Amino acid sequence: MSENIKKYIAVINKDNSKQYGVIFPDFLGCVSVGKDLDEVEKMAQEALQFHIDGMLNDSEDLPRAKTLDEIKKKFKKAEIFMIVAVKIKTKATRINITIDEKLLRKLDKFLLNRNETRSSFFAKSIENHTKFF
Repeated sequence: MSENIKKYIAVINKDNSKQYGVIFPDFLGCVSVGKDLDEVEKMAQEALQFHIDGMLNDSEDLPRAKTLDEIKKKFKKAEIFMIVAVKIKTKATRINITIDEKLLRKLDKFLLNRNETRSSFFAKSIENHTKFF
């Protein structure tokens, strides 16, 4: 089991009862509240982690994180935007591939300069192209 960190933006507004409400534009139905900003930060992180863990348990794909500009266009009256980081737990699977020897040497040279592994390179490449799947 491995973990990586993903960051999503929370939109925070203060309601009439003096509480702060939190929503996540990337996750419909993922909401939370808090009496002050410290509590909001904690509650937002817990709510998002719980929501994402549920999605992963149900084998659902996580959405692409919207940019702050995208969210600001939709939530023009929002008072506060907060970045919330969550741990994404994944299970690594070993695979066997065949690749041209010269191409593999080029890849290894490229990765050595970046201090990156083949596995992380392939995983990031697939992540960057998931819009095609």
